[in-house]
Parts: sequence; C-alpha cells; structure tokens
Amino acid sequence: MLDEQGSVVRPALIWCDVRTEKQCRDLTAKIGQERLIQLTCNPALANFTLTKLLWVRENEPENWKRVRSVMLPKDYVRFRLTGERATDMADASGTLLLDVTHRRWSKEMLQAAEIDERLLPSLHESPAVCGHITTKGAEASSLRVGTPVVAGAGDQAAGAIGMGIVASGTVSATIGTSGVVFAATDRPALDPRGRVHTFCHAIPGRWHVMGVTQAAGLSLRWFRDTFATSSSGARESYDQLTYEAAKVPAGSDGLLWTPYLMGERTPYLDSSARGALVGLTASHTRAHLVRAILEGVAFSLRDTFTVFREMNVPVTSIRLGGGGARSPLWRQIQADVYGHAVEIVEAEEGAAYGAALLAGVGAGVWPTVDAACAATVRVASRVNPQPAAVATLNASYSAFRRVYPATREIFISD
Repeated sequence: MLDEQGSVVRPALIWCDVRTEKQCRDLTAKIGQERLIQLTCNPALANFTLTKLLWVRENEPENWKRVRSVMLPKDYVRFRLTGERATDMADASGTLLLDVTHRRWSKEMLQAAEIDERLLPSLHESPAVCGHITTKGAEASSLRVGTPVVAGAGDQAAGAIGMGIVASGTVSATIGTSGVVFAATDRPALDPRGRVHTFCHAIPGRWHVMGVTQAAGLSLRWFRDTFATSSSGARESYDQLTYEAAKVPAGSDGLLWTPYLMGERTPYLDSSARGALVGLTASHTRAHLVRAILEGVAFSLRDTFTVFREMNVPVTSIRLGGGGARSPLWRQIQADVYGHAVEIVEAEEGAAYGAALLAGVGAGVWPTVDAACAATVRVASRVNPQPAAVATLNASYSAFRRVYPATREIFISD
C-alpha cells in the first residue's frame, strides 16, 4: 500500500497472514458464496489481497486514508524500476478483485467491497512489455536506461512456465514453503466448492487450476528448527534428516502427519485447521517422524489430484519442482503417493527461469510462450512408482483422509 508520493504506508500483509477471517465472512455474506465464485472463480479466502485491504480499512483507518495505490511485491519492484503501476493477469487472479474468466478488474467486486479502481495497477498479459527502465531505475539496478520490462507473473505461474506446464494434461507438484499442484487449462475450470483456485495463466488466453497446501516444506523446516537444533544453535541438514528417514519403510509404521500448521486451503478452506501427529508409539524414532512429515505433505498434495479427478482435469504427466524436488527420498515418496511417474526438469529454479522466458517472449526472442518452453524446457530424469510402496501408501492415504474430520471439532473456537 503506497501513499501519494509512492512511499510504503505500512508493512505488507502477505499471503500466509490469515488474520482476515472476519473480512472473508463479511464479503461472503454480502455477495454470497456462489456469486463470489462466479465473479472471481474463487471463494473469499484469508490469503487473498482484497481481504487484507479491508482489514487495514477496518483496523487502521488512519493508514487507509493515506493509501493512493496498491500493488503486489514484484509489481512494487517494477514500479521502482520503471515508474509504472502495473500487474499481470496471473498475479491479479489472487487479489479477489479480478474477473478471471474475462481477464479484467471486476466492477461488481469493486463496488461490493467499496474499493476505488484507481487504487489498482493497470492489467497486462505476462509476456507483455509494460514499462522501461528509467534513469532512477538504472542508477539503482545498473540496468541500461530503456531496457524493456514485461509484466511477468507470480511464483507459481512463472514456475509453471519454467517447468513447461503450458498445455492441458501436464501438471506440476511444487514443494516450497507451501505446496502447489498446478494444471494448465484452455478454459476457466471451476470447482463449485472452491477447493482449488482458478487463475489466469501467464500465457495469454489460457488459465490454470491449482490446489495449495499451506505448510509443505514449512513442515519439515519447522521440525528441523524445533527438534533438530543443538544447544549451540547448529541445525542439522535436511540431507541428514532425509537420510535417516530413508531407512524407515513406506507408511512410517503407521505414523501419520497432517501438515496444517497454518490452517489449510485445499481441500478444506479452513484457517482453523491444525497439524496433527497421529499413531505415535514408543517404537517410533525421529526418523519415523521425518518420514511421516514427508509422506503427510505428499498426501496433502494428493488431495488436489483427487479434486482434479472430480473436475475432469486431465493428468498425463507430473513434474516436480521446488526444494522438495531436490530430495531423492521426497521424489520417490511423491511418485509412490501419486501412483504415477514423476519428472524432474533440467532447470531447478523454475520461477526465475519462467520469468526469464516471459521476458524473452516480450523481447521477441520467441514468438510465444509455448515456443519458448518447447525450445528450452528439458526433462532431466524420471522416477517411477514402486508397486509395493504404492499399495502401502494408498492405505495410509485412506487413513490420512480421516484425520481432519476426526480432529476439526477440537480446534473450533466457541
């Protein structure tokens, strides 16, 4: 949120800040859940930008009075480089203010939320040039004055470009702090229950559908930082933890982990959901806990594949990305949990690589995003599922699916 001089009004409320449940309820009550999904292809979730704006307006009215423009983090970087207030269709899809189907700001949502459209940046397709480096931008970045800057995309849409997720049937499963299963579509595919997000893709005229696990890699990091740190503050490496976990059989000897450390999006849309370690016995070791976390995150991502199947979203190939794709054990666990071969692409930094490809299209190096991906994205390796592990993990997944319904009442406040 910026003031009249373009200065930051307050620290950003980022996607994982879920203090805005009240604003979500109020929006849903005012517009109606069904109409909300019709307008934006998504329900009102605490992760979306509009809810943050409403929270500031209600709780920090003096700050809100100063707000003259709003933009997402990468768009602020562009603003400093070019002086342009702009965003892309893919990132704008997560604001709850975009008419995702027609790729324009939603007049009805703006009116219902009482937000002035003049606060919002201009909209562009991801490979479109929407600014050029100014003299100030050049001084700050050492880039040449006049260098074109494209609209770009958020991490997931850019990462999908970097992994070649551009056509129907090719799906990515990315484990970073959060986990995302992402599928490209030729139309705005909708889940009427809003369990997955439908956004504009970084490719003009294309969309994507994705399910989100809030605390994917975060689950493993939380465990390491909390339970695998010495008194001197030295943290054990992820490689050491996964080396231990690899000695534990598939299914973690009955131990289950639900990774709901920050509530959950897909499939529950419940910011009150809480993590649970279920089935613990005296015979379980630290290695069992680590493996249960790796499997629990994969089970949570499998929930999205389950929703995709209900929506008739095709899955012909699965590509892995993010930090989770660097772990041989987590790759194998994902292949076994999904019951499907998984692919690893040559370029590890999917989002940065995808942003570079979008810039290349904008600069005329390639005529289209599809052509850019066809020329540059290569599969480096494949991991096949192991039949015995698949059978074990299918049974574990069935048990995993019963944990949330069994525990949710514990965490509902009066």
